[in-house]
Amino acid sequence: MSTGVPDFPEPVQAPPPLPEGLRRMGVALRGARAADLPFLRTLYGGFRAEELTLAPWTPEQKARFLDDQFRLQHADWVHRYADADFLIVEQARPPAATAAIGRLYLRRRAPLWRIVDIGFVPAKRGAGLGGALIQWVCASAHQAGAAGVGLAVLATNPRAEALYRRLGFEDSGAGDNVRRDMTWRPAKVS
Repeated sequence: MSTGVPDFPEPVQAPPPLPEGLRRMGVALRGARAADLPFLRTLYGGFRAEELTLAPWTPEQKARFLDDQFRLQHADWVHRYADADFLIVEQARPPAATAAIGRLYLRRRAPLWRIVDIGFVPAKRGAGLGGALIQWVCASAHQAGAAGVGLAVLATNPRAEALYRRLGFEDSGAGDNVRRDMTWRPAKVS
């Protein structure tokens, strides 16, 4: 991978405990560290794989492009969201090992918490883990007194947008032709 990738910021505080359902599924979260960068670069490449099938580039050119894009995104996010939790999603594998299966970058700052990014390796997509983690984020934000949770979804990702809508996220009115900002707010009790 390219050099010049900045370190992750120090964690601000430990994330809230995961609910029993996620723990029963063997899911755990831990802070990302420099040793995770190769995994995260591969994960990022998986996010971009479909669109790169259309690019008339050699495999080496695609790899260089992905290295540069990952490095730029990582540098931007650790700078812009220096107060966020950069978490690796792990899942237990029998007999006692765990494997990294995704990332959850979460900024827990009032008034709205923000899911900077959430994503999984292809084998774990569509298995309900993302929805369960997002529900945990929303419940934790509500319990902490936050006004809600915000995120941005790519306009080219209708599957993710449908998931967010099922979980109660609505258009916030912000965004552009590339990404749409969405917000979840706790239900008002009368």
